[in-house]
Parts: sequence; C-alpha cells; structure tokens
Amino acid sequence: MSEVPPSTDVAGPPGRRRALETVRAYVALTKPRVVELLLITTVPSMILAQNGFPDPWLVVAVLVGGSLAAGGANTINSWIERDRDQLMRRTRNRPLVTGTIRPTSALVFGIVCNVVAFGLLWSVANLLAACLTLTATLFYVFVYTVWLKPRTAQNIVIGGAAGAIPTLVGWAAVTGTVAAPAWVLFALVFFWTPPHFWALALRYRDDYAAADFPMLPVTRGVERATREMLAYSVVVVAVSLTLGLTTPVGPLYLAVAVVAGIGFVAGAVRLVGNPDPTRAIRYFTFSNLYLATLFVTVALDVFVRRA
Repeated sequence: MSEVPPSTDVAGPPGRRRALETVRAYVALTKPRVVELLLITTVPSMILAQNGFPDPWLVVAVLVGGSLAAGGANTINSWIERDRDQLMRRTRNRPLVTGTIRPTSALVFGIVCNVVAFGLLWSVANLLAACLTLTATLFYVFVYTVWLKPRTAQNIVIGGAAGAIPTLVGWAAVTGTVAAPAWVLFALVFFWTPPHFWALALRYRDDYAAADFPMLPVTRGVERATREMLAYSVVVVAVSLTLGLTTPVGPLYLAVAVVAGIGFVAGAVRLVGNPDPTRAIRYFTFSNLYLATLFVTVALDVFVRRA
C-alpha cells in the first residue's frame, strides 16, 4: 500500500493562524480594556434602577449591545487617528498602523458594530437606551475625536461625557427613563475622566507631543496638569458622596466612597509633589480600580440593604 502524501491544504494550520491573528487584530481595534470599564459602570446602574437584579436577558443584551457600540466607536477612533498613531510609541503597533487590518475594513466593522448594537438595544431594552448608546458613539467620534482632541487641551474634559453615558443607558434600559441617581453616576464618571486620562498623558507626554495632540500636560505643562487633576479628584469624591441625596444608600457604600475617595485624592496630592511618569501610570491604574470599586459597591449596597 502506498503512503498517503502529506497534506498541502492551504486551509491548514497556517491558514487558521492567519485567521486567528485577524480576529485578534479586530478585537484589539475595539480596545477591550476601555470597553470593560464602560460595562463596569453600566450594570451597577441597572441594579440601582431595579433595586435588585434585573432580568438576566436584559443585562446580557445591554452588555452585548454596549460592548458592540463601544468597540465600534473605538474602532472608528482608531481609523480616524491611524496617521497620528504611527507617530506614538504607545500606539504604533495598532492593527491599522501595522497594516494587519485594512482601513476600509476597520471603518465598516466599526459602523456595523454600532448598527447591530442599536438594533439589539431597541428590540430587547427600549428606544431610549438605544438612542443614548448611539449618542455616546456619535459624541465620541465627531465631538471628541474629530473636533476636540486635535484642537484643545480641554478635549477630555468635554469628551469625557461619551464615557459617562453608559450609566444613563443602564438606567434607561431598566426604567425607560433617566432619573436623578443616574445623572449622579454620570457626573461621577464625567469628572473622574480628566484626572484619569491626564495621568496617562503625563506618562506619555512625549508621545502626545510628537503626534501634535494638545493634551493638558503638553500645552500647559506638568505642574498645571497635576493641579487640575487634584481639583478634579476632589470633585469626584464630593459627587460620589451626593448619591445618597437622590437614592437610598447604606453604610457600606458610604464607607467605601470615603475610604476609596481618600486614596484617590491622596494619589493626586502625591503627583503634585512628584509628577514622575512612573507615579503617573500608577495613579492611572489606581483610578481604574477606584471607579470599578465604587460602582461594584453601588451594586452590592443594593443587596446588602435588601437583606
């Protein structure tokens, strides 16, 4: 019996590896870490609105829809900024810079993600939640990416509204309206965004300067940036403590808000005294943990109060 010749099928392992690399490249375009943070603020808002755990299918739909919309918006952002991204060390390995994904394919992918997200949220949640999600995408792409980011040092101050809208989406998905507690959560994310992002800009100040992005540490200097970060961190903590004025909160939330808030402000104070890049990126990381902890506590506090 003659031996079977080795397979030369081009769809073998090399083809699968290329397909996997392509999938990974598309996932990278969506900036998963950013998407994760947005989802962390959405579900607690839903739980607070429901005063318990909402319909699991609604939660899944909002998570999937929110992920698609945010990922699509991030993809379009990368498509718009692909020329500047190649000038920055932090971003020069992104798929659109390396050529792993074609620009047209990325743009279509980003748009399709948002179309699917809108349809899913409208059909499973409601039109208000779908429209708010689409508003976040349009604001992020056209107001922040196209208009503000290349033109003003206050880009992230105004543009941060896009990242705060998921708190409204979560509330609207459950109730069909947007009430005062949702706006407090919105304000919390809105005022948290500048110190969070400026910490990253401190670490990569040379990158932003090379790409000609007028980030605050680049245009106004490190000292001005750290002072404003401290001011915003104080506002964030103050806003976090006003949640109880709009909805019942228990001692668990108040204790975490105070303790975590002290740490958040203390980190900004240390940056004012010593704004070196290593300390800046530590504050950036801690700010993620701070926001996640606060929103997880919002959810846990609901169940503790009901127990």
